[in-house]
Amino acid sequence: MTISGEFLAFMGLALVAVIGGVLLLNLTKVVHMVVALVFTFVSIAGIYIMLSAEFVAAVQILIYSGAITIIMLFGIMLTRHNDESEEKGGLLKRILLFIGVIAFGWAVYIGIYNLDLAPEASDLHINNTEQIGIALYSKYIIPFELVSVVLLVALVGSIILAKRDDKKEADKK
Repeated sequence: MTISGEFLAFMGLALVAVIGGVLLLNLTKVVHMVVALVFTFVSIAGIYIMLSAEFVAAVQILIYSGAITIIMLFGIMLTRHNDESEEKGGLLKRILLFIGVIAFGWAVYIGIYNLDLAPEASDLHINNTEQIGIALYSKYIIPFELVSVVLLVALVGSIILAKRDDKKEADKK
């Protein structure tokens, strides 16, 4: 088996994504957790670039690495939360968690190793942004519009909930 540059790039990006995810779960400061999440998002965008999905990679960086991360930071920083931390798990809990992660990884490896996919000729990498636009606005226009309505309802609901909390705070004073 020869090791190509594409394989090394994929392994590097995948390693950064996994390390970012693990750090996200194990760090204690919120800002550090968000930085780990940004590393994960950017490395996933790199994997999309390797798959010749440049538009999806750009959207990944703009939407997830930028907007979602900032919204998460604002949401965490602007809400009140108790500083009571949960108890750390014992050694037995960590060992069981490690065994579970290894078992899951082994099951995924076995599933992928035994997977037999016939190669198909495809020209998805040619004008992929145009193909996404055509599919989105022709085949999937109803789900696209429904998602926009759901996001609008979520925005209005969050404003109503925020105003309700302001009224409760004013009543307490």
